[in-house]
Amino acid sequence: MSTFVSALLVGLVGIFCMLDSRLLGRLNFEQPLIGATLVGLVLGDIPTGLAVGAATELVSMGLVSVGAAVPPDMVLGSIVASAFACLTGAGVETAMTIAIPIAVLGQLFGIVFRSIIAALTHVSDQAIEEGKFKKATNMHIVVGTILYSLMYFIPIFAAVFLGTDAVKAVVELIPTWLSTGLNVSAQILTAFGLALLISMMLSKGMEGFLFLGFLLSAYLHLSVTAVSLFAVVLAVILSGIKFGRGGAGAGTLQSAHVSATHDPLEDDE
Repeated sequence: MSTFVSALLVGLVGIFCMLDSRLLGRLNFEQPLIGATLVGLVLGDIPTGLAVGAATELVSMGLVSVGAAVPPDMVLGSIVASAFACLTGAGVETAMTIAIPIAVLGQLFGIVFRSIIAALTHVSDQAIEEGKFKKATNMHIVVGTILYSLMYFIPIFAAVFLGTDAVKAVVELIPTWLSTGLNVSAQILTAFGLALLISMMLSKGMEGFLFLGFLLSAYLHLSVTAVSLFAVVLAVILSGIKFGRGGAGAGTLQSAHVSATHDPLEDDE
């Protein structure tokens, strides 16, 4: 596969992920995990794309958009980082050093394009006042979508087509103190994202299962797949006790109680 074709395919993946919240109705394609995995799919290295996507997904969980604030675009960062890792064979840690700066650049692009789209909103309002409804529709659906597509396609295509050396050159322009701070913040955001995930999992009655999984992994050195299989078996057993034999037993006891208290010779009223 040529560099041009690779850059084109990865850029189209970026457009597809961007369209999720704009035209497709929030199907969760606009997530770092999905975007990076799709990049791995088109470049023929799904495990690497999945690994980079999982790492960037944890970072993105710690980024919360409050009000009109625009957080770093981890979807853009994950796509470029996944392409970088798939094309060069770099590890997840190396790819993450690319993801954070690209995400910050994506944040700046987002602010610029949102400012442009805000200006287009006034054009649409004027078109509505003049009765030009088709023009207003095109401003929202066509022009806005094209601008957002270019916002993703241009930096992704340029990063992949120009090669990893160009990306490394851009990253090397970043001062050491800033890159160190970005790496530390990425680790903090990863821990914060994992804490948010655990807080959603911790509900009443579920703490024991969480610590059971941790003990199986920490002391028996079981993989995540093995722990998951144990969880499936445990869920089947517990559901059988609660809804199977337990329900049948309860029904039997209730029938026995009714039989013991009912007198067949007594007239029904």
